[in-house]
Amino acid sequence: QVQLIESGGGLVQAGGSLRLSCAASGRTFSSYGMGWFRQAPGKEREFVVAIDWSGGSTYYADSVKGRFTISRDNGKKTVYLQMNSLKPEDTAVYYCAAAPITTRADYIRSDKYTYWGQGTQVTVSS
Repeated sequence: QVQLIESGGGLVQAGGSLRLSCAASGRTFSSYGMGWFRQAPGKEREFVVAIDWSGGSTYYADSVKGRFTISRDNGKKTVYLQMNSLKPEDTAVYYCAAAPITTRADYIRSDKYTYWGQGTQVTVSS
């Protein structure tokens, strides 16, 4: 069993930065792939970024490439999402997710993730 708690969301002006954190409990964190998804009002949940268990491979949605960076610290059981050059269209609830993913194609699929956090709101004003 893995529990995930996100933090770091808030209100920021366009062009600003935020860093989200996702703290995990459970002994299997270091063997899990981790992903961030987001959901804006009236829209479906969408993939943002993911990282494999070692941190050696990362996957980004085209909309955030070059602006967002995912990283993880297995010793601290935490995954981070550094978000720079934020845009109003980045406004959403951001969710952290975990799963024992081994297939590259599965990282972008929300249905492949087993555990989810409660979400943290990110609002970018124009």
